[in-house]
Amino acid sequence: MKIITGTREEVSKKAAQRYVELLAKKPEAVLGLATGSTPLELYAELARLCAAGEVSFARAKSYNLDEYLGLDGSHDQSYRYFMDNNLFKHIDIRPENTHVPSGFVKDDAEAAQYDAEIAAAGGVDLQLLGIGNNGHIGFNEPLTPYDSLTHIVKLTESTREANKRFFKSIDEVPTHAVTMGIHTVMQARSIILMAFGRGKAEIIKKTVQGRPEISVPASLLQLHTDVTLYLDEDAASLL
Repeated sequence: MKIITGTREEVSKKAAQRYVELLAKKPEAVLGLATGSTPLELYAELARLCAAGEVSFARAKSYNLDEYLGLDGSHDQSYRYFMDNNLFKHIDIRPENTHVPSGFVKDDAEAAQYDAEIAAAGGVDLQLLGIGNNGHIGFNEPLTPYDSLTHIVKLTESTREANKRFFKSIDEVPTHAVTMGIHTVMQARSIILMAFGRGKAEIIKKTVQGRPEISVPASLLQLHTDVTLYLDEDAASLL
């Protein structure tokens, strides 16, 4: 596990270079992408680099981590809407090559078809992750089984509370989501985890220095052979 620190802007630019390097070597790479406030600077930098001709996504494919259950892509809080407006519309990726889990799957068996789609595409080359205050990656909350595939999850109240700032009230925050499983994430060839702010320092310490266990899903990344953490100095302050 590698750790890269600096300011938020610095580490976002360094993370962006991973995409430049990967797509130069493998233009048809499969990218695992994430939503939320954490990757916004990264996505802005990728858009800038694409406009400058320094990277191209024209042959790449993307698979997002998760989606709220019950929201379609036109809802302004859906993760499909987020990705379209914060990245896909600003780079040269083909719309048909962008994939976000369906918010209308009926059960885990249907949700797990997403894994089959990823496998058919050749598997994820570079998976981007954020991290929740309780160590969740994607929407894999504590005690999610290690062998989990893409599945439906009931969101914890702490996760709903953390996300309510994007909605008019807590009542509008969906109670369930569909997310790549931990096994799905761990199948990626390389993984990037980004975290910013003092509020993430304690969980980053547990992720890096604690025992790998399902009570802290992000700590399981210690078991992967190629993980890089991109942290600002506040998030790295307890390491």
